[in-house]
Amino acid sequence: MENYIILRPKQTGAFSDRIEELFTQVTDYLSREVQAGRTLQLAKVFLSDAQNQYQQFVESELYQNVLSKVASSIIEQTPLDGSKVSVLLVTSDRAAEYIYNSLRLCAEETKGSNSYLQTVLLFEKYIKSIEALGLDIATHLVRTWIYVADIDVNYEGVVKARNDIFKRYGLTADTHFIASTGIGGNSETRTACVAIDFLTYPSVCEENKTYLKALDHLNPTHEYGVAFERGTMLETDHERKYFISGTASIDRHGHVIYLGNVIRQTERLLENIDALLRNGGATLCDVNYFIIYLRDLSDYQAVDRYMEQHYPDKPRILVHAKVCRPEWLVEMECTAGGTL
Repeated sequence: MENYIILRPKQTGAFSDRIEELFTQVTDYLSREVQAGRTLQLAKVFLSDAQNQYQQFVESELYQNVLSKVASSIIEQTPLDGSKVSVLLVTSDRAAEYIYNSLRLCAEETKGSNSYLQTVLLFEKYIKSIEALGLDIATHLVRTWIYVADIDVNYEGVVKARNDIFKRYGLTADTHFIASTGIGGNSETRTACVAIDFLTYPSVCEENKTYLKALDHLNPTHEYGVAFERGTMLETDHERKYFISGTASIDRHGHVIYLGNVIRQTERLLENIDALLRNGGATLCDVNYFIIYLRDLSDYQAVDRYMEQHYPDKPRILVHAKVCRPEWLVEMECTAGGTL
């Protein structure tokens, strides 16, 4: 059994004080989880200002004594509740069946390069690492998160790079792509346009995967030139898990709908997520958590209130991160399901 929780400090003091409070929260929670037979497997950290916070965070007790011991990701996507730093924790009573790679570029690697070249470099690093384990991208890569700095400018290069890489490795509209979120975000390297997290299942076979579709709600992504799956269901001996890509207010023709209305867009994207889940035999009731991306931070109160009214029991975090189309005011991703 997996458990999911999102923790954030409540105080409004210095960043160092908030990390200390978060460290106490995390260690207290993990102590209770250990008593229940579960241990930490994965952590995703959301910072409000990576340039000023990253080094302090990775030198903290929280990171050094806890989060560095497991698969973890750190990204600048400002938590909109004012916490400055929040963390999503995944615990389980079984050993992890996956590999989580969080790949970032250093300043030297970004010199003279654009978003296309940086995306290629990150994918090549990842592919080299899994090939050394006897794995391949088409079979074993289940999910990616692509964080794009200044996404309104740099997303086009990311899309072209991913299309080219997938074509090279035999991932096409006639075979399959990979579930993914492409979203605004910054790493600790000021000159980096792109950062990517990769989720790999070494023991998975193609027969274990179902690519989710809801053609009465959303069109295939290749129809507007991008290469990702709307969602993937992974079924193993132990579990059935659903990985829903970043989903927005879109119709079956690929058009953005409810322009300028963040609540109507929220309702539509949740309808789209539900349709994808139902294609694999699940519903929104099976969701483990939501990550909610808002283009305009002033929409936080309205969207948070909506989620509290309709999904109060689902862990959620709302962060400031621009979506790949300017007309999309909100995007969500989630996982669902778990142990069979």
